[in-house]
Amino acid sequence: MQSTTRTKFGMAYRDLNKNGVLDPYEDPRRPVDERVEDLVARMTLAEKAGLLFHTYVAFRIEDSAAFVNADLGPMPTGAMVTTQRINHFNFPPIPEPRLAAQWHNKVQALAEDTRLGIPVTFSSDPLHGFSDNPAANLAMPAFSRWPEPPGLAAIGDPALVQEFGDIARREYVAVGIRVALHPTADLATEPRWARTNGTFGEDADLASQMTAAYIRGFQGEALGPDSVACMTKHFPGGGPQKDGEDAHFAYGREQVYPGDNFEYHLIPFEAAFAAGTAQIMPYYGMPVGTALEEVGFGFHKEVVTGLLRERYGFDGVICTDWGLLTDRDLGGALMIARAWGVEHLSVDERVAKALNAGVDQFGGESCPEVVVGLAGAGVISEERLDESVRRLLRDKFRLGLFDDPYVDPDMAESVVGSPEFRAAGETAQRRSIVVLKNGEVSNGTILPLRGRPKLYIENVAPDVAAEYGEVVANVKDADVAILRLRTPFEPRDREPLETFFHAGDLSFGEEEKARIVSILTSAPTVVDIYLDRPAVIPEIARASAALLANFGASDAALLDVVFGRFSPTGMLPFELPSSMDAVRRQKEDVPYDSEHPLFPFGHGLVYGDDGSP
Repeated sequence: MQSTTRTKFGMAYRDLNKNGVLDPYEDPRRPVDERVEDLVARMTLAEKAGLLFHTYVAFRIEDSAAFVNADLGPMPTGAMVTTQRINHFNFPPIPEPRLAAQWHNKVQALAEDTRLGIPVTFSSDPLHGFSDNPAANLAMPAFSRWPEPPGLAAIGDPALVQEFGDIARREYVAVGIRVALHPTADLATEPRWARTNGTFGEDADLASQMTAAYIRGFQGEALGPDSVACMTKHFPGGGPQKDGEDAHFAYGREQVYPGDNFEYHLIPFEAAFAAGTAQIMPYYGMPVGTALEEVGFGFHKEVVTGLLRERYGFDGVICTDWGLLTDRDLGGALMIARAWGVEHLSVDERVAKALNAGVDQFGGESCPEVVVGLAGAGVISEERLDESVRRLLRDKFRLGLFDDPYVDPDMAESVVGSPEFRAAGETAQRRSIVVLKNGEVSNGTILPLRGRPKLYIENVAPDVAAEYGEVVANVKDADVAILRLRTPFEPRDREPLETFFHAGDLSFGEEEKARIVSILTSAPTVVDIYLDRPAVIPEIARASAALLANFGASDAALLDVVFGRFSPTGMLPFELPSSMDAVRRQKEDVPYDSEHPLFPFGHGLVYGDDGSP
């Protein structure tokens, strides 16, 4: 590049480059493929190896300024960029948009000063929801807030999902995030699975519509300078986990197909391919009890090359899920590599197996020296590396990063979380709420509530509830009780990150269930439950006066529905089982197959003109 100081944006950046003679890869007038080939020919083996890693970084903030030499790995960010030549990173949690944009620009300036000036591509897990899991999704208050993906599926409107994708795209681009580590096209056919909250439910047709609309919102009709590239996951479908355990952990590594339903889980990915998803992430899980090799999908040649590359003709980037190669220290606790089925292999052998399987990039890892060593020893040919390098560079060029990688902090501050975007998200929250039960009272149905009743509340902000009724401290003094609950789970802390994954039993313990039911029998009670997984709540459903489900909704959104200020339209994106025995008897890979479900897939009540269901 011709200049190393960047204080302007847009065309000013290109004008600075024109002060000298441009190399072909720097010239935006040339076709992308020509620019890619020119750059590949100039790259050293070390520069190519660095491109194959996509890992974590973090902010360091001092005196209201953002710095780049924060450490969330084996070396600081600056060293990874300038020494290891890594230039794909997870965007760290965002303190506020202006600082995020400033920090992003500092990292890009470091990258520009490297020999070839290859710009950094930043990625992110979902940022717009309500749940917070550092290994799956982050709740970032600076951004507009939307229901989680099951809530988008509960609305069932592809146009709304595309609108969400477009808004999220604009917020991402404003701070420099150019790859979305989503959507999750997996099917939630196993209700205990901890990743249900990232899916569009258990129905392949519904999930396909939502997945395609989501990608169109983020990428547009074709990947370009205003796009965010989607890394759709987790191929070939991460939902059918044995006993619902998650493949982040060794005890959840097995993926099973007792219903012989492997092909069903491919359907949403076919929709993603048709929508033009730029990238794909295979899952950690290893298939067992099938004809497939019993190794994690990131190491699986039959799946990555045979199925993804050859059967589906996918020629985009394939990036592994995070942490397949090396063990990692997390605050003094060891998180072992998710090298399921190849635990016995060395790191070098794992890298070689994954590259030979057909992956292009390693998520959550930063050991390019291993690739350099394998290539030097002739284990991996440089021609094989070039295949992946071309795909990775092609996306950087298509996203316009070589033409101007910088963002405007003023624009970030005005775009991220704008009133318009927040309003759209708040409307979607209301649309996603599902009325499961609406009990009868003397004048019709309990919902919508009328007037300003005396309210006993739990897990509702008193100041918000006070806008709808008179808040009382004792349930016996209430006209109506309103309880907000969450799907139960089994607390676990055997391994790092486990506390963030809600897994195991879906029913309330006897003591808590008795406490809830005692409230339900003390006053007419409206129960709302946050379904990050399907809950088993037959006793609560029977004793409640009304029952609602949400997938990420504020107190105001809920109360607007409860009081009829917004008419409910949501429908369940997965069934609610009637018992844990029914859950245990169903097949992990088959949708809506539990016996006598409490509420079936697609269930949802609406209010009539007179407020009746």
